[in-house]
Amino acid sequence: MQTAIPPNYADTVEAMRLAHERILALLRDEGLHYDDYPAQLPPANPHGQAAARAHPMQGVLKYHGMSDWDWRIAYLPSISVANDAAYTLTHVTFDPALAEDVATIGGKVASGRDLERVQQTLEVIRRAAGVAVRARVVSQNVIHARTTGKGLGSSASGSAALATAALAALFGPEVVANRRFLSCMARLLAGSGCRSATGGLSLWLAYPGLSHEESFALRLDDAGQLDDMRLITVPIDSRVGLKTEQAHLDAPDSSFFKSWMLSRGDEILEVIRAIRAGDWRSVGQWAELDSIRLHGVTMSGSRENKIFGWEPENISLFRMCNALRAAGVPVYASTDTGPTVVFLTHKDHEIAVAEAIHGLHLGLEVIRGRIAGPATLVPVEEARAELGL
Repeated sequence: MQTAIPPNYADTVEAMRLAHERILALLRDEGLHYDDYPAQLPPANPHGQAAARAHPMQGVLKYHGMSDWDWRIAYLPSISVANDAAYTLTHVTFDPALAEDVATIGGKVASGRDLERVQQTLEVIRRAAGVAVRARVVSQNVIHARTTGKGLGSSASGSAALATAALAALFGPEVVANRRFLSCMARLLAGSGCRSATGGLSLWLAYPGLSHEESFALRLDDAGQLDDMRLITVPIDSRVGLKTEQAHLDAPDSSFFKSWMLSRGDEILEVIRAIRAGDWRSVGQWAELDSIRLHGVTMSGSRENKIFGWEPENISLFRMCNALRAAGVPVYASTDTGPTVVFLTHKDHEIAVAEAIHGLHLGLEVIRGRIAGPATLVPVEEARAELGL
């Protein structure tokens, strides 16, 4: 299934394709294997139900924009880390008696664009199954804090949990075990969902025109190479009501976007090597640097309405990182599309970083956590009890 190439980005495709081939070669050299995309699926169960849990992710090498919105193909490959500060729990029931799909998200019945995004995933899965049966979806985001914040990556965890539960409900758990297939489906609600599906430090392969089957995620830290890294999450709400999809639409119009995109191949290779070597500092350095570049692209995409995704608290937190590093405490600040900050540090410095954040007296919550794993199935009765079904 080939995907669209925006006309004004046709000149980037060959360079991005060559970078893609270099990335695949390094994966082979590192002994990182991935499943074949399934040529045949088991018979679908039109009365199936299943539940799944997935964690949000924080970008290391970020992405912005979609070269193909229908298939959620990004302009450039990216790497993220799954964050156990929160999770999404989703229950899916297929029911031939339903006339339409029904989704309840966070206790509210979904409509409009929110429902459309859920249906987009369900439609592709139904086509793969050769069935038209509708589904009832109940999903809840859970964060270990009072404030969810903006930019935590809950759309990614929601996308991964939905795809995992829907595939298991229709086909059974064996299909979910194919992480390539799962991550392709988890990409369809939110692109980053493919990396939440695979968990840990994961790479998402993407460039304009890449086929649906080839745009998947792969976990890179397969031997616990970064188990000593800690993630300290500070949720911050967006006072301007920031919408990630609008930022995705604006970003490719930035004059910085193509240079950011074309430098990505070498950066991916460097970060893969750092992850494989357990070099958490390099991972943190890249996450901080690319946060700044991401927001530079976001802020410069529109001539009329600039998207300022950070809040005033962010400046204090970024400067705190510089001060801590000058004092010998290695820590790096990462933000995605929004003001929520995730600090990357070593376990030996976790307490010092948390105390420094509290010492700013900004009234912000601090969630101390670790790298989370992939999306997993949850016993249906356990999920129903937690969701109040």
